[in-house]
Amino acid sequence: MILAVDTTSEFGSLALMRAPDMIDELPLHSPEGFAHILFDHIQRLLDRNSAGAADVRCFAAAAGPGSFTGVRVGLAAVKGLAEAVDRPAVAVSNLQALAVFGSRPLRATLLDARRGQIYGAVYDAQLRPVLPEMVTSLPHWIAGLPPGDLEFISTDLAPFRHILPEAPIVAAPRALAAAVARVAWERWQNGQAQDPAALDANYVRRSDAELFWKE
Repeated sequence: MILAVDTTSEFGSLALMRAPDMIDELPLHSPEGFAHILFDHIQRLLDRNSAGAADVRCFAAAAGPGSFTGVRVGLAAVKGLAEAVDRPAVAVSNLQALAVFGSRPLRATLLDARRGQIYGAVYDAQLRPVLPEMVTSLPHWIAGLPPGDLEFISTDLAPFRHILPEAPIVAAPRALAAAVARVAWERWQNGQAQDPAALDANYVRRSDAELFWKE
C-alpha cells in the first residue's frame, strides 16, 4: 500500500494505492494552506479504507514545483509518517506526475510559474526525462522542444493555448496524488525509494527570499 500526498497548490489531494490498483483519492482545497488540516484528512482517508499508517509500505510526496510553503508541508508530513513507522519514501516531481496522464511517446508537461514564465519538461512514455525541468518563458521553452509525436499536458492550459504549437492537448486533473502514487510505486519496485530524511524539494526556481536577498 502506498500513501501519496500533494499539497503543492491550493488544490491538493491524497491517494491510497494498493498496487497496481488505486484504492481511493481525496481531492482537497485549502487556499489558506494545508498545515492545519492535512493530518486530519490523512486519518480520514485511512479510516474509511480500514487502514492505519503501519499498513502503508511506502509514502510519497509531490515535491514541486509549486507553492514553496505547500511543498514543505507535504514533504514534512510524509517524512514524519514514514519515520514513525519505519518505511521508505519517494519525492515525485509534479511535472513528472503530469506525464502519467499522457499517451504519446513524448509528453510535454507545463505549469504556470507566474512572472511570465512556465515550469516545463518533456518525458517519454516510460516517464524518463527527455528535456530537463526548467523555468523559462513559454516561447523559449517551445523553441527547444524535441521533434516527434508530442502532446502538451497541464492542469490549466487556458493561459497557454494561444501560444502552443499544433499538437494534442491533455487537461490533467488538479488532484495529482494518484499520479504521484503511480510514479512512486514504479520507483519503489525498482529499489529507488529513499530513507525519508533524504527527501528533498523540487523547487526548480529559487524562492523570492533567495532572489531578492541582499547582504
